[in-house]
This record gives sequence, structure tokens and C-alpha cells, in this order.
Amino acid sequence: MKVLLTGAKGMLAGAILNKKPREWDLRAVDIEELDITDRAAVQEMILRFEPAMMINCAAFTRVDECEEKKELAFAVNAAGVGHLAEAASQTGAYFVHFSTDYIFDGSGNQPYREEDMPCPISVYGASKWEGECRIRKHLKDYLIIRTQWLYGRGGTHFVNAILGLAKKQEVLKVVDDQVGSPTWTEDLSEGTLALVERRATGEYHLVNDGHCSWYQFASRIIKEAALPTKVIPCTTAEFPRPAKRPAYSVLSTDKAKRVLGRGLPHWEVALKRFMRSV
Repeated sequence: MKVLLTGAKGMLAGAILNKKPREWDLRAVDIEELDITDRAAVQEMILRFEPAMMINCAAFTRVDECEEKKELAFAVNAAGVGHLAEAASQTGAYFVHFSTDYIFDGSGNQPYREEDMPCPISVYGASKWEGECRIRKHLKDYLIIRTQWLYGRGGTHFVNAILGLAKKQEVLKVVDDQVGSPTWTEDLSEGTLALVERRATGEYHLVNDGHCSWYQFASRIIKEAALPTKVIPCTTAEFPRPAKRPAYSVLSTDKAKRVLGRGLPHWEVALKRFMRSV
């Protein structure tokens, strides 16, 4: 089966590439080979390669920078995704795309389900939601996986940031009023491929089981690394950022569990495995 993977140099794409089935005739591209904001280039590549499946990992994910570069955020996360979906509709390709918890405002206290109404509060969240809408405009044979708080090999992420700071500082202040589910890209890629194998369509939430605050996550990272650094909680208001973050953006994975027969491992188990692997 011919498969086109975009955003190939990213952290999640790397995990998928490590687990891809042998029978895939895979072409993995990044911006140097395919700029998804260029509609003509997207059309040309897909009509020439004719993939049976497309997996889009290309995204502009620097949340605060999105506030400053709104046009670029929408060009990549919305228009670019629309170009891919449009081309997929012309070739009949099964389209797999990754979205985010940031499409929700985080004002509730119950895990978000796939059918809950989005209400993004940042440019990043709004651009990702618009990307979802453009997929639905062009396709019925699609899989949108919403996930959050990713970490893994070969990327810039919270775990590495905390470990780096812990080497320089004796005390770390970390926000305790934002709650979500830390997700290891190895587990996410495995769950994604399991959904793909079942030819799942529609929207699915897929994250490691359980949830915590950033402060609790940081505390566990320090504990697993056996570092002497002290972690203390603080509020979001104490560390204002350009982009608003959802306070409670836990994603319900009940739908994925019904289809797969299981969920992804608990986030604490996943973190322990990741820390042992690096």
C-alpha cells in the first residue's frame, strides 16, 4: 500500500516511522520536499504518487508564536491541511490527521468527548479547529486523532525542558492549574496504527490514560530522574504567556477504548518507560 507521510522530521512522525508495517510503500516528506501551504505542489505530488493513505504530521505547533504569526498558523494548520484533504478526495486516499485539545476552551471539569463543541481560545487552537473543518468539507474517509502534551525522542517537549532546567536551578516553579494527559509518542503512534488497521473514521481522542497538572507532571519527571531539584506549584497568572491555555483539557478516550479494546498505558507508566529509554 502506498502511504504518504507529511511532517516527516517531527517527533510524532518519527515514532510512526519506527513502527510502520513492512508492507507499506512509504514516502515520507517534510517542508523541503513538500510545503503543504502550496496547493499546486500538494496536488502535483499526490496525483503523481497516488497514495492509498495519507498521514499528516505537518503542523505549526509553537503555541505562543502562533499568536504573533497568525497568518502562518492558519496557512499551515488550516489551509495546508485543506490542500491535503482536497487532494486526498481526488485520489480516494484514506486521510489521517492529528489535532489537539486546544480546540476546547478548558472551562469544564469533565473529560471532553469527541462530540463536545469546540471553543478555541488561542490562535493555535482556532487554526487547528479550522483544519479539522476543512477535512470534513472535502472528505468522509478520514481519521482525526486529537491528542495532547506530547513528548518523545527527537523533539522539543516538556520532559526535556524540565530536565534541562533542573540541571541549572535548585527550585522550579510550575503551573498547577492546567490539567491534561501527558502522552508519549511511542504509545500514541502504536494506538494510531491500531486505529488505522481497523480503518477507523471520524474523530477520536487518543492520549495516555490518567491526567495531572503540569506541576504534578514535572514532579514525577524529577522523581524518575532522581534529581534533588525542588518543584513548587504556582498559578498560570504568575507566568503570563501570549497564548491562553485551556485550564482543564482532559480528553475522554472511551471511544478509542471501545474500538481498540483497551486504552493507552497510564501516563506515569509511559513516563517511566520513556525515562529508561533515553
